[in-house]
Amino acid sequence: MTPFNLAKLVSLKDFIPRTFELFSKQGYSRQSFGKDCISGVTVGIVALPLAMAFSIAAGGTPAQGLYTAIAAGFFISLLGGSKFQIGGPTGAFVVIIYGVIARHGMGGLIIATTMAGIILILMGVSGLGRLIKYIPYPVTTGFTTGIGVLIFCQQIKDFFGLPIAKTSPEFFTAWGQYIEAFPRAQPITISIGILSLVVMLFVRKMYPRIPAAVVGVIVATLACYFGGLPTETIGSRFGGIPQGLPVPVMPALSWALIRDLLPDTFTIALLAAIESLLSAVVADTMTGDRHNANMELVAQGVGNLAAAFMGGIPATGAIARTATNIKSGAVSPVSGIIHSVTLVLFILFLAPAASVIPLACLSAVLMVMAWDMSNFARFTRIVRRAPKSDTIVLLTTFILTIATDLTFAVEVGMIMAVVLFLKRIIEVTEIRSGKKIGDLEIGLGGSPRDDNRTTLPPHPRDVEIYEITGPFFFGVADMLQNILRKVAKKPSAFILRMRDVPAVDSTGITALESFLAQCRQGKIKLIISEVREQPRHALEKAGFITEIGAGNVAATLEEAIQLTKPIDFFVPNF
Repeated sequence: MTPFNLAKLVSLKDFIPRTFELFSKQGYSRQSFGKDCISGVTVGIVALPLAMAFSIAAGGTPAQGLYTAIAAGFFISLLGGSKFQIGGPTGAFVVIIYGVIARHGMGGLIIATTMAGIILILMGVSGLGRLIKYIPYPVTTGFTTGIGVLIFCQQIKDFFGLPIAKTSPEFFTAWGQYIEAFPRAQPITISIGILSLVVMLFVRKMYPRIPAAVVGVIVATLACYFGGLPTETIGSRFGGIPQGLPVPVMPALSWALIRDLLPDTFTIALLAAIESLLSAVVADTMTGDRHNANMELVAQGVGNLAAAFMGGIPATGAIARTATNIKSGAVSPVSGIIHSVTLVLFILFLAPAASVIPLACLSAVLMVMAWDMSNFARFTRIVRRAPKSDTIVLLTTFILTIATDLTFAVEVGMIMAVVLFLKRIIEVTEIRSGKKIGDLEIGLGGSPRDDNRTTLPPHPRDVEIYEITGPFFFGVADMLQNILRKVAKKPSAFILRMRDVPAVDSTGITALESFLAQCRQGKIKLIISEVREQPRHALEKAGFITEIGAGNVAATLEEAIQLTKPIDFFVPNF
């Protein structure tokens, strides 16, 4: 393992938006523009009900969802590292946004979105785009499934027409409200929701290329409008959608508010990074293209800044809309830009039509999206087949997402994943004695290991040879301190082989220094051999090589044996 090199994570070519390819030697033809127009309009139509529904579910207005899809979608496509990414509001943010608005109001959400945008830009510039993929799969699956369950449950009020003034953001408290209000559910509202569900599921089954959510909303809206059905609509709750773009207003800032918003801000930034890069990977799989992770994070940051500037909500890459964009024939990021223009045209010319959309049908749309997002087949597969440690991380993250909040769930999930990773490192790392019993080598833990590379050359009888295998980190450093106590007779020299140590950290170096001091106190010579590149670099930088003496660092085991006191050589019996 070589020393960490930031240049390997970041280079200038990582910050070239994919739109720049339009001006390359290949150019951008009129035919390509035509394909992008068709796909862009298609995705814009698909995004229309989703943007409004996600914003309503999160505690915002339908207009804020549209503003977010316009502003964030435009800049994510213009500056992004993926040719096909479509940005906008997504289900992953609903729960965290709902909590922020409940605690700090819409002004607090705009500040959190602004700070998250800055963090995303810094993540991209620092090269962290390539590291996000290392977040454990059980953690992402646990909170994604938990978010899906929460979104589904949050739709019960509007789907059943329950007379609840304000639904609690707490899962169990909200269910108490639902149970209390169920006797007063509205049959007409329930019928509208069921109609939307049936239409969407039918379209998805029989005509998968047609956007089911759009059809479901249109059918339910027409049924309500021409049937004169009394139910709550976007117009009756929000007063409709303004015909125009908002005037940017920045809320008042205070250090106390910023400090309170930091946990939510980091959660928003992390979710945006994970989902956008996951969406970009899905796009690469569908097209054979290759996205630029760092530039994509920068674009996501700019997109969220633009959304906050427009008074919107957080945004990220939307997997379903990105897939729709590809299936509709998109060939460049121009398609995503046209998707934003389509939404602008809707606000300018068709906003009054949105006033008659029933909230029950938007709840049905979100129920279907929540089911897709939860992916219970994947969830149960991990529970049944994954190692027990992964299952524990998955279930813990899932339960905490539902029972507490997403920020705490992600934090605990990550900590558990790190602890379990360290446990696995400790299990595969050991310090073994070089003594032989037959053809098996017995380690400190008493477990035999068959290794044809461990045949020892002749060496002095009072020289002990030990070997460290695996990363020498803080989780295993104390093993070294137990060696002297396990040796029955004090040797004249110790040879510590490090051929299978790919990396060492500061705690491992401290353990080596302590072991060297113990050896010197007992007048035992310490020699290390076969040190690899990263450990040697770390030991040199820490001054350990100088402390032990370069003459006591051997390139091979044979050379290390020559450095010991040559008395009464012992040849092992094989």
